[in-house]
Amino acid sequence: MAEMITIGEPMVLFASDDPDVPLAQADHYSKYSAGAELNVAVGVARLGHRVEYASMVGIDPLGEYLVHEIKQNKIGTDYLDRDPNHWTGFYLKQLVTDADPDIFYFRKDSAASHFDAQILSRINFTNLKIAHLSGIFAALSDNNLAVFKQINNLMLQKNVTVTFDPNLRPSLWRNESEMIETTNDLAKNAHIVMPGLSEGRILTRFASPEDIAGFYLSQSKITNTVIIKLGENGAFIMKRNGYSATVSGYQIDRVVDTVGAGDGFVAGILTALLEDQSIENAVKRGCAVGAMAVMSPGDNDGYPTVEQLTTFLASHSGGRVTNEKS
Repeated sequence: MAEMITIGEPMVLFASDDPDVPLAQADHYSKYSAGAELNVAVGVARLGHRVEYASMVGIDPLGEYLVHEIKQNKIGTDYLDRDPNHWTGFYLKQLVTDADPDIFYFRKDSAASHFDAQILSRINFTNLKIAHLSGIFAALSDNNLAVFKQINNLMLQKNVTVTFDPNLRPSLWRNESEMIETTNDLAKNAHIVMPGLSEGRILTRFASPEDIAGFYLSQSKITNTVIIKLGENGAFIMKRNGYSATVSGYQIDRVVDTVGAGDGFVAGILTALLEDQSIENAVKRGCAVGAMAVMSPGDNDGYPTVEQLTTFLASHSGGRVTNEKS
């Protein structure tokens, strides 16, 4: 039985094989599974943990491909249903050698945006420890926002640890004001909140990791830990008891693609927490998995197995904990 569950929109990624060529001129693409929450599930499963993925895909070739890939990654599909009336989402991603890639989504009115809330009644809570939620799922539709709140409340009632990654996608929201207000409201019902630094600045109007973390701890009685993703610089941790620390990132030789690094970071943290490791060790693992993710062109194909992670940690420097206080 699953130790973790996540809910989201699975997508097919068509990544350009032509370096630094605009998407309109690219001729060759490689196909991958993607979607922020699915990426997290892939990372968790590769590190040896049982995870269920709740979603819907269309009855179409892309949906068939995703179901196959999800099963191939040993992710549970008990709560993954097919929708005969809506298509599976996909997106295009540019291959770049320097800077962030251009991305174009085809996800409006997707099957996942019509998630059937009745699926939640099938959830088996035996052995379930963590529910990972993301702001993307909530932004897909009014239906999904209601489902998000329903599953969040259900997990709190069952004493399941809820983790939340804002994963801001401005194009999915009606306007920035709604995005900020709704996302911060959703964060109130998570035990662990994990924004990126730039996201935190947008959401809170504060600049420093300390102030951003303080905002999320002060706005909620449920949130007990905030982890700010700092990209290549690692991450900042703050707990309700006043403890804070910065964990350094891992040095790598070459960045291929940064998309998916944040989801890998989250997967590393969650697997360590499932193993009852300290928050410092969890963030160290998160930083390592995030670093490994940027060395591959797909969103999640660089996520490691336990053996690959062990090899990486033995050969790369990083993960230093500093600025501790209590």
